[in-house]
Amino acid sequence: MNFYLSLGRWLFAVPFALLGLQHFLDAAAMAESVIPQFLPAKEIFVYLTGALLIAASVSMLIGRYDKFAAVALSVFLLSMIVIFYVPNILSAPNRDFFIGPALKDIALAGAAMMYARHYAQDRAIVG
Repeated sequence: MNFYLSLGRWLFAVPFALLGLQHFLDAAAMAESVIPQFLPAKEIFVYLTGALLIAASVSMLIGRYDKFAAVALSVFLLSMIVIFYVPNILSAPNRDFFIGPALKDIALAGAAMMYARHYAQDRAIVG
């Protein structure tokens, strides 16, 4: 049972690294289709968020600054709810398309908070 539960750390962190890598491989398309029009320098925003996702994932996997990484990840995910999903839910004609992913990101933010509170080992930055 403990081995099975220990896989959770990998199942939580690795997809964020893959998503971050996707930001680098498809930055131009992502900047045009996903990033809201009101944000300046959309492609730079894609690269920065990709780097954040990769850094958070690596940090959680190696256990260095993992509490800070999990807190930063939760702030990032909740920010995406406010910046991206809420405007689309309120104004897009296909708003139902955005509700599911928004709820998923809320759940992931909660999981990142639980990781930071109960699982993170390195409390060097965030006590």
